[in-house]
Amino acid sequence: MYKKEDGSFGFAMGILSGIVGGIVLGVLFAPKSGEESRRELKKTIDELKEKYSPEIVQAKEQAMSAIKSSKEKVEDAYKKFNDYLKAKQLAKAKNNETNVDEM
Repeated sequence: MYKKEDGSFGFAMGILSGIVGGIVLGVLFAPKSGEESRRELKKTIDELKEKYSPEIVQAKEQAMSAIKSSKEKVEDAYKKFNDYLKAKQLAKAKNNETNVDEM
């Protein structure tokens, strides 16, 4: 599971992104034909998937867990803010009602 205090997930994602990005850029800027570059890129990606499949699955699960947790926090904050606004509106309406009754 993803832990806020644990920076290993972000570090692992950074390493993985760097590796993939470096390979893609290396292949794309190599002095080879487009067809040969695409074939080599596909082969490299397939090898990476095979070699790092468990890590990729785990990273995906951690990312999805982090997204779910963030979504829940945002929804909770939105609900609290919405409840706060409703309470303020209700208090204002009661205050206006009291002021009208006093006249």
